[in-house]
Amino acid sequence: MNAHLRRAAVAAAATTMAVSLAACGSAKESGDSAKESSKKSDGSLTIGLLLPENQTARYEKFDKPLIEKRVSELTDGKGKVVYANAKQDAATQNQQADTMVTNKVDALIVDAVDSKAITGSIKKAKDAGIPVIAFDRLAEGDIDGYVSFDNEEVGRVQGQALLDELGPKAKDGDIVMMNGAITDPNAALFKKGAKSVLEGKVTIGKEYDTKEWKPENANANMEGAISALGKDKIVGVYSANDGMAGGIITALKGAGISPLPPVTGQDAELAGVQRIVAGEQFMSVYKPYPTEASIAAEMAVAVAKGESLDAIAKTKVDSATTKGIPSVLVPVVSLTKDNINDTVIKDGIYTVDEICTAKFKAKCDTLGVK
Repeated sequence: MNAHLRRAAVAAAATTMAVSLAACGSAKESGDSAKESSKKSDGSLTIGLLLPENQTARYEKFDKPLIEKRVSELTDGKGKVVYANAKQDAATQNQQADTMVTNKVDALIVDAVDSKAITGSIKKAKDAGIPVIAFDRLAEGDIDGYVSFDNEEVGRVQGQALLDELGPKAKDGDIVMMNGAITDPNAALFKKGAKSVLEGKVTIGKEYDTKEWKPENANANMEGAISALGKDKIVGVYSANDGMAGGIITALKGAGISPLPPVTGQDAELAGVQRIVAGEQFMSVYKPYPTEASIAAEMAVAVAKGESLDAIAKTKVDSATTKGIPSVLVPVVSLTKDNINDTVIKDGIYTVDEICTAKFKAKCDTLGVK
């Protein structure tokens, strides 16, 4: 037999073996496929939800219940969410993700502790045929969809609010920049957006990347900045979120700085809103969590059913590893003492009673919070 005929015989044998193996496997797999198809069509889906930490109030107060509610609505009550919080530990989050993959959830919603560290678990999910939606933070890896806020715009809103408040005093002293954790890709975007507004118009005396976003780390950093710059030289503080703003304000008060310089924030946490009412924190960024959570649930249910995201995601973004990820970027609002009624109260995030406790009632009355 010549070489050509030998190759043809080998190819024919390989094809026959492949068909035979496929036939053997088809009987075993057809039952699973039928169950999967039935589950997807009747809505009895299981969506895995992985959130990064519980230091920031939003994750367990808003995101988790909002996503659970929307998944239930979209599946006529048949779908469920299985939930895990990593408490700021990337290794823990990887274990949680791997468990969900082992338990064969139909889709994952992942808000990554560390955008790079999660890639191995995302690959395991995709290898198991489980689609992944990146929520709030753009995880690296083979992501099917992404929903967040326009994070550079968050930074621009913060920076512009601080600049506007300082007015002609913007160059009379130093600004301290308290950025978020370097493991969070959003922190870099907040910083980039803020600097696009602030650079050249203020003097940045000290700048920190705050480990794990923790208020106590921001507090320690701020104490260091006050010591290095002098308490009379700080005219404003860029704080990337409300939790850190609380730690910063404690340090400013502890140093006897009065009046307090304007301090920014983000997330519209209840304590942050109350500090705004009290005149201690200048602003926060209100991000409409119900909108973001609803879109995450819609994306997860759609990909779990094998549907396209074209009807939901009209934008595409690139991560460090993946191009053209179908995305939704939700607009944000600068929250100050002047628009509390029109933002967090109007949207049902907090009630007046929650904000205006006895300690804050007089200030609320003065501002017309009702």
